[in-house]
Amino acid sequence: MVKINENFLKLQKNYLFIEIAKRIKAFSAANPDADIIRMGIGDVTLPIAPVVVKAMKDAADEMGVKETFKGYEDSGAGYDFLREAVANYYKSFGADVNADEVRINDGAKSDCGNIVDIFGDGNTVLVTDPAYPVYVDTNLMSGRKIIYADSNEANGFAAMPDDSVHADLIYLCSPNNPTGSVYTKEQLKQWVDYAIRHEAIIIFDAAYESFVSDPDLPRSIFQIEGAKKCAIEMCSLSKTAGFTGMRCGYTVVPNDLEVVSEGGEKVSISAIWGRRQGSKFNGVSYPVQRAAEAVFTPEGQKQIREAIDYYRENAKIIASTLDEMGIYYTGGKNSPYIWLKCPNGMGSWEFFDKLLSEANVVGTPGAGFGKNGEGFFRLTAFGDRERTKEAMKRFKAMKF
Repeated sequence: MVKINENFLKLQKNYLFIEIAKRIKAFSAANPDADIIRMGIGDVTLPIAPVVVKAMKDAADEMGVKETFKGYEDSGAGYDFLREAVANYYKSFGADVNADEVRINDGAKSDCGNIVDIFGDGNTVLVTDPAYPVYVDTNLMSGRKIIYADSNEANGFAAMPDDSVHADLIYLCSPNNPTGSVYTKEQLKQWVDYAIRHEAIIIFDAAYESFVSDPDLPRSIFQIEGAKKCAIEMCSLSKTAGFTGMRCGYTVVPNDLEVVSEGGEKVSISAIWGRRQGSKFNGVSYPVQRAAEAVFTPEGQKQIREAIDYYRENAKIIASTLDEMGIYYTGGKNSPYIWLKCPNGMGSWEFFDKLLSEANVVGTPGAGFGKNGEGFFRLTAFGDRERTKEAMKRFKAMKF
């Protein structure tokens, strides 16, 4: 008889966004004329930058000519032109990353989930709560012990390490999804020092780094001294450049990052990750990698910044509404997410239903991100400008 991985049965039966879709469908069926504004799922709405589109078209044309046709990419880590572009991008804001430490992927979510393949199931995994579900679910699938560091209103939703608690693998996300909070350099240094003391590895999700506008805040963990001894960083072009329908990102694994095997042998994380990817990942297509390269050109940076500024302005509109109403929130300035405290002590799903029924606006209940998310709610700035304004107009008209 076939046996399944019983760890999958430990996962929640209804994934957060499936439950949201279910409730929207039921409401729409009962209210077919309702004009619903969606500010829940963090998908972008602006089109790909023109310079990126051109690069992808040109690369597709190359694939139709014998002399420029591309087959398998030899290294499995991505084409050199894109790895070098990513490394130069890191250097532009003070992060020491080399091209041979960059590996191209099909988005941060994939590598965040797959990286655990190279680590033993006996490792203790620390996740800040609330957290993006993939960090928890992928480790539950492997049967690992998961512990949590509390992010809450008291610490500005920026959990800090506790030396009395040991962890082997640590997931950090900054700017954070869902809370929009951003670690300072001093706070990240505490996490790096903790990881070094505990011989742990930090898996750092920097998917929203391009939204950091404060020059004093770090955009990469590799801006922190000592991080190359203990950290892996993942980033995506989904929110940076609108690649949610194209799928491309990158993971940085420092050449010096090593662990000691049970047999006492030093093992290169970069080498073992490369071996895993070579066996289980087909890589990213040539046209998409050429499109990604265009993101990092001067013109590409100019064009994607226009889109990011558009979303930032949406975030300001949401934040100013909450300020006017006296509602506590984090995020909004250096993040596309606004994490608000549900008015009058309402629960997350209670507020979801009220917002949907009275204002026809959809957000994301904080309870879906962990126990510390209960009583909080996430709104995204990735929508249309006029629809964002209309949503906030409806929000202000609600009675709490």
